[in-house]
Amino acid sequence: MDDATAYVRVPLIDEKEATGRLAELYEEVKHVTDLPFVPDMFRLVSTRPDLLEVILSGYKGIFLEGVLPRQTRELICAWTSKVNQCPYCVGTHSFFLQVFGGSEELASALGAAETPEDLPLDERTKVLLRLLGKLCREPYKITDADWQQALDAGWSTDELLEAFFTTALFNFITRMVDGLGLGTSVTASRISQQDVPTRSES
Repeated sequence: MDDATAYVRVPLIDEKEATGRLAELYEEVKHVTDLPFVPDMFRLVSTRPDLLEVILSGYKGIFLEGVLPRQTRELICAWTSKVNQCPYCVGTHSFFLQVFGGSEELASALGAAETPEDLPLDERTKVLLRLLGKLCREPYKITDADWQQALDAGWSTDELLEAFFTTALFNFITRMVDGLGLGTSVTASRISQQDVPTRSES
């Protein structure tokens, strides 16, 4: 067990030891993430391929297709992770944010930001992040006026639905990561330690 996973509370099956359905899912994870290794977030449920399949399905639902640009989806994931105080996921999705065109300045700001006002973003995007922060913290307090404000800022109903779905799924993911002991630091994320490649939008 390496330092990044030393405090994880469940067994993590190594790629070299994966067989059967788990081995198949590991290969699919690497394909959809375009990484040479299986991120440890997925390995948290490696002893339960049935659960891994559910997480992978959700991941593909967010990232492989959508009405929002991939850069926006990565920003939503990074901000949701920041609101939920999960440095592992902030590091991971700040990396992917840059892969899909986000600036290094924005990725760096996410680590220290307390509110969307601390981020180098336009007001339209800040309106969205404020609403999604409320979805994380106090979803029962979201009002029709909050929703209308996002519509007035220029977000469509389809975009808001996708943003809410993405945030809700990442509320689940950050709780898995933190609760099972993986989310202790940005450096626990092997993804965040990779060099950011040049990549076109998809």
